[in-house]
Amino acid sequence: MPSRDRRSGPRRISRVFPESARPPVCHSRFITGDAVASSPSSRKGAGQGARKHGASKSSAGWLKEHFDDRYVQRSWQDGYRSRASYKLMELDEKDRLLRPGMTVIDLGAAPGGWSQVAAERVGPKGVVIASDILEMDALAGVAFIQGDFTEEPVLEAILAALGDRPVDLVMSDMAPNMSGMAAIDQPQAMYLVELALDLARRTLSPGGRFLAKVFQGEGFDAYLKELRGSFGRVVTRKPEASRARSREVYLLAENFRG
Repeated sequence: MPSRDRRSGPRRISRVFPESARPPVCHSRFITGDAVASSPSSRKGAGQGARKHGASKSSAGWLKEHFDDRYVQRSWQDGYRSRASYKLMELDEKDRLLRPGMTVIDLGAAPGGWSQVAAERVGPKGVVIASDILEMDALAGVAFIQGDFTEEPVLEAILAALGDRPVDLVMSDMAPNMSGMAAIDQPQAMYLVELALDLARRTLSPGGRFLAKVFQGEGFDAYLKELRGSFGRVVTRKPEASRARSREVYLLAENFRG
């Protein structure tokens, strides 16, 4: 089949939400789904900082829940950068996402929890390209490109890092900073996964896979339909490491039609 032009760049117009309904998204506020798994030594300082700045009881409660979380504690013991690492491990164990020698793109990668797992599992013959607008400390076996991947220079840098290698898996754990207002948060979250899908369509080789965190709500069913139009099979996953109260699920799309 004819090769696709990777350099055409992701489209900015969402098909899940029409342009008139889509709120403005500040790319500088993109975050990954889980906070950095701060070490136990930072716990006391975090609590002091919260008190110093007059944090609310809800903020103090979040800090306590975060530090008491068993996956956060495991990440300290195992040396992973965030609790999100365990989500990808679970997904990999169930669906065999990562194999030696694969080429993987990780969008919204900071602080590096998913990239860390991917690099371990694709091994020295594999390639992991991570991108985020936030800084990320270097990881062995990971090429990190900082910036907004919807901007042409960042996209060009990703494509240059790929070279001629076919991409086997594009994964995204991106989410916007949540305001707590569904009417704002849900469109922004869906816009991010729409952008991730656009990049996947431009870089995946036929038969490749796409994994993305999606929040259930308005636009979810339309997005699922879009995925089914480009991939042979789409399944929904909810890893045990995903907090039960969260609306997040992971959509795994397989057998990209190209």
